[in-house]
Amino acid sequence: MNVNRREFIKKSLTLSAYTATSPLLFSGRLAQADWVPENFAPSILDETLRRLFNESKIIETDKIYLQLPKTAEKGAAIAITVTSSIVGVSKISILVEQNLVPLAACFELSPELDGYVTARLNIEKTSYVFAIVETQNHIYSSPKATVKIAAASC
Repeated sequence: MNVNRREFIKKSLTLSAYTATSPLLFSGRLAQADWVPENFAPSILDETLRRLFNESKIIETDKIYLQLPKTAEKGAAIAITVTSSIVGVSKISILVEQNLVPLAACFELSPELDGYVTARLNIEKTSYVFAIVETQNHIYSSPKATVKIAAASC
């Protein structure tokens, strides 16, 4: 490999500049997740729903689809995919009714994106799982799906 001194210095400066500025590129608000401790505090499902949605009317719809197993040997790392055909989705929350902390995951999306998220959940025992999709004007809920856990995961 034949690299002259000028090329070497040019590439070294480029790499140094990138290394120096890369923390700045990822320190903005868009690159960080907000952690709201009270949303993930142990509570009963009704209390969690009240805290998250302020007594707003939640409309159940069949336009939200859950893909997850009906039974699982263990409750750790259960794959779930939530897809919505509702236009303008800004947030998708996944809730597990019987977990100590019912809110399993919460995703904020740009309304221009398709309503699609995938995650892995820890489900403590056999429970209903459902998703809540928020738009600018309404809050929708998927039909509840039961996941049967064969063995305790925790």
